[in-house]
Amino acid sequence: MEELRAGLESHLRALWSDQSLRVTRVESIPEGHSGFTYFVDVEDGARAGAYVMRMPPPGAKIRGTADVVRQGRIMEALHQAGLPAPAVPVLQDEPVLDGRPYILMERTQGERIEKASTHEDPEAIARSAIATLRRLQELPPERSGIGHEDPVGLDYEMMRWAWLMERAPEELTGAAAELGGLLAERKPPESPPCLVHGDYHYGNMLFRGSEVVAVLDWEIAQLGQPLIDLGCLCLVSQRRAFEGAPNPGGGVDVTIERLVELYGADPDEFRWYLALSCYKYASIFGYNLMLHRRGKRPDAMYEDMTGTITGLIDRGRELLEGVKL
Repeated sequence: MEELRAGLESHLRALWSDQSLRVTRVESIPEGHSGFTYFVDVEDGARAGAYVMRMPPPGAKIRGTADVVRQGRIMEALHQAGLPAPAVPVLQDEPVLDGRPYILMERTQGERIEKASTHEDPEAIARSAIATLRRLQELPPERSGIGHEDPVGLDYEMMRWAWLMERAPEELTGAAAELGGLLAERKPPESPPCLVHGDYHYGNMLFRGSEVVAVLDWEIAQLGQPLIDLGCLCLVSQRRAFEGAPNPGGGVDVTIERLVELYGADPDEFRWYLALSCYKYASIFGYNLMLHRRGKRPDAMYEDMTGTITGLIDRGRELLEGVKL
């Protein structure tokens, strides 16, 4: 950590032309499961303040979820548009720090959902999350930071999660093929694409009171279908059925029906997207469990999610067979 601190200090002094600058703290952020994110404190320089630094894993290919600079471009574009995202004063795409690129964001003062949900009204939190989602989706794609990228259609969306599902533990995913077939068979018509966070839930937000003040963790963002993110948010309610399993935002007790009403979606149209979210998150959790068991990305949290994985697959099938939201 001291080598990281010294390297960052040296790079920022050169980048900002300020030899008085000192990096006094680089500390790993304990919450979350996204990898290499750090609190950074800078003193004495003209840009002294509190920051958050993100880096890809050592040796990772800089693409997909490891492309932290792409994430930074999105957040900076949102910040410039007046949306709840931190300013990103450093977008360093060259491997200058421990052989890796990095981004440095201004630290947003806000609470994580685990704390906010203990003293704020769940309905107020949900209203703010839905209103924020609507604002994000109204941003023209060309102002999103990834406007040059091709939109992701639903066929590719399903293939993406099928690839992960095939690598999850087989004893948990036996019914996944049937769910995948139903999703392909009943795929709805597509709407004009918008910015999609891809993992839009309360655990990826910061709050001041009940208001969302930052949306973070843009690793799997894309231009795609708007109801994908509503499906992500509704999975928080869906996962409450699996008692004892980890569930960021589980304290926000607002029903799926109410979230759909607040958003203004057609429940029949949304049913398919909720089933897709069940398939998607079952594949993500299953894939991460595989990585944990093989020692490639140890995180014991996923051992507590076996019932969630099988339950989400079953729930997705039920939704496409007409069971109520």
